Amino acid sequence: MIARALVASVLLLAGAAAAAQERDRLALQTNEADVAELPGGGTLAVNDPLAVFLAVLGSLPERVKVLPTENYYYVRFAHNGVRYAGNIRLAAADRDDGKVHFSFSEEPTDWNAEPDDRHGTFGTGEGVAVERLAALEYRLSARGKSVSFALNDLSKVKPPAGYLTADERFLGPVFDESGIRFFFVFNTRLKVFHFLLDESEAVADEFVPHKTLNQTVIGKRTGFAFYLWDKRKILIGVNERQSRLNTALDGPFDQLPENFIEGDGLRDAMVAADPGVRGKIDRFGNFIDGSARFLVHPYMLYREVGDLAVFHRCAASRAVKAADRPLCFVIPDDEAQRRNPRPLALKRR
Repeated sequence: MIARALVASVLLLAGAAAAAQERDRLALQTNEADVAELPGGGTLAVNDPLAVFLAVLGSLPERVKVLPTENYYYVRFAHNGVRYAGNIRLAAADRDDGKVHFSFSEEPTDWNAEPDDRHGTFGTGEGVAVERLAALEYRLSARGKSVSFALNDLSKVKPPAGYLTADERFLGPVFDESGIRFFFVFNTRLKVFHFLLDESEAVADEFVPHKTLNQTVIGKRTGFAFYLWDKRKILIGVNERQSRLNTALDGPFDQLPENFIEGDGLRDAMVAADPGVRGKIDRFGNFIDGSARFLVHPYMLYREVGDLAVFHRCAASRAVKAADRPLCFVIPDDEAQRRNPRPLALKRR
């Protein structure tokens, strides 16, 4: 019995050591591997969205996790020396109708900033089955391959007690493809949206104060800029280049909390912010004519860090009432393309 106990202890220690080694191992990405994959792709018909979708599905493991909250599973691949980026989307609006969306293009670059997008919506007519396994898990099957997609369950994520102001309504948790989580809120009195940094768990970036910008911190990895206000971090800026190239660091405008929207709460907030969309959008904010989704983009696309100084100037201005200070952290649509856009608080004066 003693010998068996010793053997068991040794095995447990060895297992613990192996697990520690695995945790400490760097997830290396090498130039050697990057270059080696470039010639791949064979005879893939890159102009045929269904063919590419089937190739992508066939290359996935049997089960994957979809992290972003608008239910995009992002992929990248190389074909004949060209890199492509795309996504499989199980949209809340029609996945239970047996539909899956797929989109891809050549990966945008500074010298190829707007490559043609190729996309399709597939279902039984294309030989693609979408099966609901659970509230947040679906199985896609086609040509003998099945993959289960586990959607990110953030149903228990809520702002801490006392975190929201009396004017704010929590619309849901956001997990951005950058790996950053937000609390998505609507100010019912001022009728504006904010993305607030969720710090209830470890944050996947290091945010440091900028030496010349008061109350502003910027992520070393993401470039996301936040203004420190009322013991919270409000998203005020995303790097313009990342947005233009549609990278994973393009901001959370495309990751609303689809799976966690209660009733018509999101639509009501959008209509309150812009009465002109009344009767034109569904409960997810999609335009009924299928053209697009209502854009929620309160933050600035900054080219240089100095562009962000406008937020502190606004928040510190005596011309802005204390009750209206949250408007200092919103850039209205008609200002977004200006070189020096004005926050909404300065527009409403």
